[in-house]
Amino acid sequence: MLSRKELGFTSLVGILLLLGMSTGVVRAERLKDIASVAGVRNNQLVGYGLVVGLNGTGDSTTQAPFTAQSMRSMLSRLGINIPADISLKLKNVAAVSIHATLPPFAKPGQNIDITVSSIGNAKSLRGGNLLMSPLKGADNRIYAIAQGSVVVNGFGVEGADGSRITVNVPSVGRIPNGAIVERAINTPFGGETELVLNLNRPDFTTATRVAEAINMALGPGTASSIDAASVRVMAPQERDQRVAFVSVLENLTVEPGLAAARVVINSRTGTVVIGSEVKVMPAAVSHGNLTVTVTESTVISQPGPLSPGQTTVVPQSDIQVEQGGERMFILPRGVTLDEIVRAINHVGVAPGDLVAILEALKEAGALRAELIVI
Repeated sequence: MLSRKELGFTSLVGILLLLGMSTGVVRAERLKDIASVAGVRNNQLVGYGLVVGLNGTGDSTTQAPFTAQSMRSMLSRLGINIPADISLKLKNVAAVSIHATLPPFAKPGQNIDITVSSIGNAKSLRGGNLLMSPLKGADNRIYAIAQGSVVVNGFGVEGADGSRITVNVPSVGRIPNGAIVERAINTPFGGETELVLNLNRPDFTTATRVAEAINMALGPGTASSIDAASVRVMAPQERDQRVAFVSVLENLTVEPGLAAARVVINSRTGTVVIGSEVKVMPAAVSHGNLTVTVTESTVISQPGPLSPGQTTVVPQSDIQVEQGGERMFILPRGVTLDEIVRAINHVGVAPGDLVAILEALKEAGALRAELIVI
């Protein structure tokens, strides 16, 4: 069970009413916002490179020898040979990994954003420039070339006595439009008699409503549900006609099914989100506080006059136990989120104790929701 200190709660109203105060009214959403066309997807790219021009915040060659090795290899390709007996001191160079997302239908010559991350012991990438580096896909083929000035949101300051202040993460940066696409990925879009729409959040009700909305707009038999996550749609085979067809589909409006009843607790940020569909069966909840305070102090013990004893320091502990008045409240059958919040606020339950109450209700079978701790 998570303690109040672990969750670090500050406000009951702010964490409970974050998403849960909706009254169950579901608004229609565009199909493009809740589903995507199967096969039209992003692709991940990764690469390795060197960031140069750092102000003494680069890698240490003793702890990151691959940086010096990479620099030797790069200079060798440029026609500069460094003798093997010369040790490189490269405080202004950092070895980095590069990753990017290649969107669907990206064409050669277009630019994409990239992120660079130090893989050595560089303290900061601020002010550095990434040298030309290839980005490869899962098939080990080059799809983009990266290069440019690194933008870092964090910074770090270190004193001579070892004191240090760091804001955000200075060893990670971004280069907007820092890579040029060199190879297009073949995205299947045309030639088939049908296409498949994949829901972002699988739901049987939503899948059924999507198929019904498409059939109502484009005619019976156009769409059919495959499962909770996919809807099959009959579509033109020609690419130009299919583009226009998908344009019509993605602007159709559908009312998604209500989400399953869940209570999500984020133990890192101390956030609790209760969905609007959470219900509680009849239950009586008793809540009380027990506070134990231990105070440590020292007492000087003096020996008697003319005695052979010595003055000593004796530790002394003072323990106090305080028990708050017990509180009990009753939750009737099918109580809603609004009523849960009002009942808890009425008896003055601390936000940190809310988690214990929810877990107890779940164990008793009175909480009709999935309790998730992340």
